[in-house]
Amino acid sequence: MAAPAVAAVAKKVIAYVVTDKKAMKVVCGIVLGVIVIICMPIAALLGIFSGGIEIDTNRLQEMLQENQTVLMEQWTDVETGMTNAGYDSTRIQEAQLLYVFSLYEYVEETDFADKFVGCFATEQTDAELIANVNATFGTNISVDEFTNAMSATRNAYINTANYTDPTTKNNLDLVKWAKNAADKGWGYVYGTYGTVLDNSLLDSKITQYPDEVGANEQFIRDNWLWKRTADCVGLIKGYAWYDAETQKTLLVSNGMPDIGADTMYENATEKGSIDTIPEVLGLAVWKEGHIGVYIGGGKVVEAYGTTTGVIYSELADGGWTHWLKIPYISYLEQEE
Repeated sequence: MAAPAVAAVAKKVIAYVVTDKKAMKVVCGIVLGVIVIICMPIAALLGIFSGGIEIDTNRLQEMLQENQTVLMEQWTDVETGMTNAGYDSTRIQEAQLLYVFSLYEYVEETDFADKFVGCFATEQTDAELIANVNATFGTNISVDEFTNAMSATRNAYINTANYTDPTTKNNLDLVKWAKNAADKGWGYVYGTYGTVLDNSLLDSKITQYPDEVGANEQFIRDNWLWKRTADCVGLIKGYAWYDAETQKTLLVSNGMPDIGADTMYENATEKGSIDTIPEVLGLAVWKEGHIGVYIGGGKVVEAYGTTTGVIYSELADGGWTHWLKIPYISYLEQEE
């Protein structure tokens, strides 16, 4: 396998590991073994952290086989320490990535978990974190490579800390959800609803929607795989179905049915022509076959199409014909 291809495979594996907690349970026994045995017949991990580190893959394979229990026990201590220190899932995933790909040789050091957790701090830049890790363990990790490797999980992460009320489904938090989707560059895949697009989900949508998804398979694989994706009404349904506490999406939950854009408009009891739209955040705007989220100030967030993704747009330019209050969420007074 050529070097660029190996690097691509390795980075996809990283993206998978840091966006799926279950993957960590098998990473030492399977995922890293695949990287070392199949993808890495060369003498290093091809600079995944390209700060001049050279990794002896034979030694890594030997350690994985001999010290799997130690690796997992130490990771449990690190994860517990990170959780007790109040770090969120993104910070814990950062620790996962550093632990698996850079610090596997240091796990038997005295007080390893405490030292590692001590490298993290609140309001910390990547440069500060990596400087702490390099100083503590004598590594030479590249800040740029770490930031690039973390981009997938950061883009997929949904921060509900600033939500008005994450325990309910309301218009103000729908706006924050929609803005996050546009800011993070979520993709558009017909029939999806804000979850991370993995191969299994994509394959199922290709089967379900051969024209809408199957015909665009290559573009989707090249641009949206391993990102969060939604179609127009899926952006709204995904918010309603997302559980902020568990960070999981439960289909047809919180009173939100699995319906299309036109049915959502038909089911609304408060609605009107677009020229009468009130300045209420979190209204939906609608035209036949398409729906978006009004975020105020003449702006809309919409999952526009396969080649565009989730974007900001101007209310006046969208050809919208009607507005509606989404009947399955609460409408709160707007924040100042």
